[in-house]
Amino acid sequence: MNAVVFLWLLLSIFAAFLWAPAAAQFIGQSSRIVFFHVPMAWIASLAFLISGWQSLRFLKTRDLAHDRKAKVAVRQGLLFAFLATVTGSIFAKVMWGSYWNWDPREISITMLLFIYAAYLVLRSAVDDPLRRASLSAVYALFAFVTMPFFVFIIPRVYFSLHPDTLINARGKIGMEGRILVTFLASLAGFTGFYVLLYRLECRLEELLWAKGEIV
Repeated sequence: MNAVVFLWLLLSIFAAFLWAPAAAQFIGQSSRIVFFHVPMAWIASLAFLISGWQSLRFLKTRDLAHDRKAKVAVRQGLLFAFLATVTGSIFAKVMWGSYWNWDPREISITMLLFIYAAYLVLRSAVDDPLRRASLSAVYALFAFVTMPFFVFIIPRVYFSLHPDTLINARGKIGMEGRILVTFLASLAGFTGFYVLLYRLECRLEELLWAKGEIV
């Protein structure tokens, strides 16, 4: 399974640079960043969704294993949100001449970074494991409720420089065939990679907990 995911991801990266053409509506080769930027943003959203789900499971069962899984999801969500911000800033520099343009999407993902970073700060401030898990779970659910507004609603309420990635304003797919195939393959490949990464870190977290190296 691992080999299949890595082979798929490798072929997707190969296609992103050597098979898919540059999109005509963007500046030259900069359009290729969409094959990496969008999957990073999607995985960040998926990780935050998992953190909310695991937090809800903890509140229902009081099983600290779910708290540890929620913590892993938030850490990884922050990583991929940061990568989405970096790749988006690179694209912004090419397209609009500046890494930061006060675009609603730039602001919204930055707000998400601060909100979920506060989750880790909250955890570090509470020593008692059960109380820490309870407070963290409630906060994670609050953070998850805000996520759709920052990711899907706010960027569409206000004017945005950000182009439509897949479906345009007319509700139609705006990608040429090979670009669309490569985009979907990259999305699937990075999602599979994230699933493996999440499971691996959760296992590591459980091993460290069993050894008493974390509480």
